[in-house]
Amino acid sequence: MVINLSKNNSLVNQFVSEIRDIKIQKDRLRFRRNIERIGEIAAYEISKTMEFSNRTFETPLGTIGIPVLKEHPILGTILRAGLPLHNGLLNYFDQSDNAFISAYRHHHADGTFEIKLEYMASSSIENKILIVADPMLATGHSMALTLQEVFKLGKPKHTHIVSVIASEAGIEKVRNSIDNFTLWTGAIDKELNAMAYIVPGLGDAGDLAYGEKIQQ
Repeated sequence: MVINLSKNNSLVNQFVSEIRDIKIQKDRLRFRRNIERIGEIAAYEISKTMEFSNRTFETPLGTIGIPVLKEHPILGTILRAGLPLHNGLLNYFDQSDNAFISAYRHHHADGTFEIKLEYMASSSIENKILIVADPMLATGHSMALTLQEVFKLGKPKHTHIVSVIASEAGIEKVRNSIDNFTLWTGAIDKELNAMAYIVPGLGDAGDLAYGEKIQQ
């Protein structure tokens, strides 16, 4: 299932517009905060799909039954660009265990690249709800490789993928690589350019959030 959060008018459209705007995105703090906000909105929407159980709480004046989450999801992020989005999810699922994955594009002199995954730290995901954050779902290869590696640790009950912008090609790649997932994205763009960046997209999310990196 693919859920485009900007399909219906909401504050998501406002935040996505500012993230895309070449003038506004020069403000790194605002750029990171807008991505974080989309993570918070995604967390709220995902929570509606989860199981709740009624618990009794004592107040200074009595007791009351309130439905609360039965279990907290595992929150995973692809470093480094995924950190602001991850923070947004963690702001809402604040009792969750976390997973961190280092996956990146290793560029070659001829302009091609391969996806390398060098580090992963995670608690058990067996029969848990897993939420994985990566702001740009471009070719989908990083996400597919990441999830294939994560699934070696166990089989989650369900996997949610959260992105700010996804390409149609990236969505199709994930569909062909894994099953039993839901994608939540702030927008869907049709094109990828020759460098496999989303068009119109927003540029390099990691560089905009944390500064330009030396290419490897």
